[in-house]
Amino acid sequence: MARRSELREILLGERGEGEPAYRWLYGALRREILEGRLRPGTRLPATRDLAAEHGLSRGTIVAAFEELKAEGYIEGSAGSGTYVSKVLPEELLEVRRGETKREAVRNPERRFAAYGRALRVFPGLLSRAPRAFRGNLPALDEFPAALWAQIASRKLRGVSMATLSGCEPAGYKPLRKAIAAYVSRSRGVVCSAEQVVVVSGVQEALDLTTRLFAAPGDKVYMEDPGYVGAARVFEAMGVKMLPLGIDEQGTKSPETMQRAQLVYLTPAHQAPVGVTMSLARRLEMLKWARRTGALIFEDDYDGEYRYSGRPVPALQGLDKDGVVLFAGSFSKVLFPALRLGYLIVPEDLVERFAAAKSILNRHAPLLEQTVLCEFIGAGHFGRHLRRMREVYSERLGVLLEEGRSQLAGVMHISEIEAGLQTMGWLARGIDGREVAKACAARGVEVVPLASFYRNEQAREKDGLQLGFAAVTPKEIRRGVEELARVLESRDGVSLESAIG
Repeated sequence: MARRSELREILLGERGEGEPAYRWLYGALRREILEGRLRPGTRLPATRDLAAEHGLSRGTIVAAFEELKAEGYIEGSAGSGTYVSKVLPEELLEVRRGETKREAVRNPERRFAAYGRALRVFPGLLSRAPRAFRGNLPALDEFPAALWAQIASRKLRGVSMATLSGCEPAGYKPLRKAIAAYVSRSRGVVCSAEQVVVVSGVQEALDLTTRLFAAPGDKVYMEDPGYVGAARVFEAMGVKMLPLGIDEQGTKSPETMQRAQLVYLTPAHQAPVGVTMSLARRLEMLKWARRTGALIFEDDYDGEYRYSGRPVPALQGLDKDGVVLFAGSFSKVLFPALRLGYLIVPEDLVERFAAAKSILNRHAPLLEQTVLCEFIGAGHFGRHLRRMREVYSERLGVLLEEGRSQLAGVMHISEIEAGLQTMGWLARGIDGREVAKACAARGVEVVPLASFYRNEQAREKDGLQLGFAAVTPKEIRRGVEELARVLESRDGVSLESAIG
């Protein structure tokens, strides 16, 4: 004789607002099964009887049963009855009566390669609304999202078999042509479309370059202070990082530099200080690379946005010996989620980079490449850049004006020529890390200069990185006011005593 149903004792609990009745019943039955009150092999009542008992429609009961059956909690068929499954899905996960979490399991010992042991997370961008003074972020509220959506929709409606099939590893050929024309016109880069490799961004470009040219233990130069993302790549690859100091002309002279495989530079807008590398320094660096056989990785960090001064040609445009790799990203110009960038490589390295790209991820997402290609080709990209230069120039002006008015004597904000962020140099005796912590409590984001140094002993003065591009003038003014309050009184210590 079949076991009597235990469903009369089920507590269905409160039904959530807007929750479909079948999901409500499904959840209650699943909970009863997992917690052991409905044991394996228990026969469930007929759907008509259950509907009448709980005041539900038969269709609701059937829908709940079908979902439970699809997930393996119950079994049976019309005419033979429905039973709780003898082997439940969660039994493989060791779900026991009354448990809400798995028991702690001792992880097995993992034998990582050197690369796996050296990896450290490179933090992504925050998804919440921007506030003063978040850096490395464009003004997303000013991006023509509706226009981008129209192009994307049109591309999807007319998608072809060829597009669905993918593209060559170096990227969508029309986009590579558009990029070559753009960097030639705006950045003074000398290249053909064949030299363009479409990547997910500068981070991937640097990763590929380091894998190809720097073995563990090899020497690699990078700026100090410098871009944290580059340091993460070099650490993971196990190379020996050598520092290059920064002054008012950018990266210091390479006269004392040793032989190295690679040197990483941000000449257009040094990360994080913001200074532009002088022409004389660029020529010195090219001469050193030619003499030693090193490669220069030129990260065109925020190079699209120049507000003053005469444009200095890219290192790549001055290179006559094929020693410079030029990288840029559309994430900072358009929006971070796009994850498309480019790497301009010497002609003799194109096939090698394409091979590396094919192994890593075959190619960059093609549909996004086609949308970006039309966005550039139709002139939208150029118009967006021109408009954003005006917006960012205004916001930089507000930051400089407010800084002069409210921070005089305690912080000097650099009047940069290009970029999305600048440096606020602190008066002597003020610790940037302490200020950053106090600012965070007031809803203001600043990054202390110390976090960009590999060798803190080389730090001659302290400062804070201040982003302005993604921040409205109103928010910039609020941020400066809060920063001024922090600097005027830190833990009860007067400013006069703090700066000596």
